[in-house]
Amino acid sequence: MTHPALDSLLATVNRVIVGKEDQVRLLVTALLARGHVLLEDLPGMGKTVLAKTLAQAIGGTYNRLQFTADLLPSDVVGLHVFNQRTSEFELRKGPVFADVLLADEINRATPRTQSGLLECMEERQVTIEGVTLALPSTMLVIATQNPIESEGTYPLPEAQLDRFLFRLSLGYGTREDAKEILRRFRSSSPLETIQPVITVEKIAALQKEVAAVHVSQAVEDYVIDLTEATRSHRSVDVGISPRAMLALLRSAQAYAFVSGRTYVLPDDVKAVFPSLAAHRIRLSMEAELHVTEQEVVMQIMSSVPAPVEESV
Repeated sequence: MTHPALDSLLATVNRVIVGKEDQVRLLVTALLARGHVLLEDLPGMGKTVLAKTLAQAIGGTYNRLQFTADLLPSDVVGLHVFNQRTSEFELRKGPVFADVLLADEINRATPRTQSGLLECMEERQVTIEGVTLALPSTMLVIATQNPIESEGTYPLPEAQLDRFLFRLSLGYGTREDAKEILRRFRSSSPLETIQPVITVEKIAALQKEVAAVHVSQAVEDYVIDLTEATRSHRSVDVGISPRAMLALLRSAQAYAFVSGRTYVLPDDVKAVFPSLAAHRIRLSMEAELHVTEQEVVMQIMSSVPAPVEESV
């Protein structure tokens, strides 16, 4: 049985974002799995609108940070500033202290600044001048980057990419989607009418319920088989890590929960695997000339047999 609050959340976001039901479902899955999302798409595809809509729908705080070459780590996490009135140093918290953080064009910042997000994303905490501060447990980082621009950008290091649960792309959509966008946004933005349909506290409670979703031995074996297949594929130099394997299982649990089930099916693993694995594998130099990461991931999925329903 589906959760009414999650149904309302999905419906609310889809009321603003046209024709991207699968991506919206994966975004909510990432939120429940305590993961983060990298949106890799062209400008004007609705990445910022998607982040704003989700933040408003969960009643959470929202910050947007434009990454540039001169951005410093302290601009991300915060710093202590001297208050002349009190003659004391006071903490000025950075944009990461939010429930939803939009890291816009993250690949335009230097690796030093990008690394400022590592602790925030993995451990939900920041350390400022030796003092560790907790971040919201429901914190979701939605980072964006333009896949066709390379001038003035710094490719995300492997350690940073591994922190993102999913890499998603919204894309153009169909002709009917285009007509619906014109109708919805003709007079005003539907984003202006979005009201919270679930609380941040409820999201935190649901995250705990996700961890209790049942995973059978057959599904565990399937997750391991997919993981090992990424490491042995002829086109792959580096497969997914043990952390990514854990993330695959956790996201499959969250996807099953969003779908209204208390147990994981192989189809749940299949639904999240392409978005989870494609940005984590590294192709060989020869393979890069002929195939993409996404194509290799689909080859792996088709070559690894899924368990039959009776064993699940």
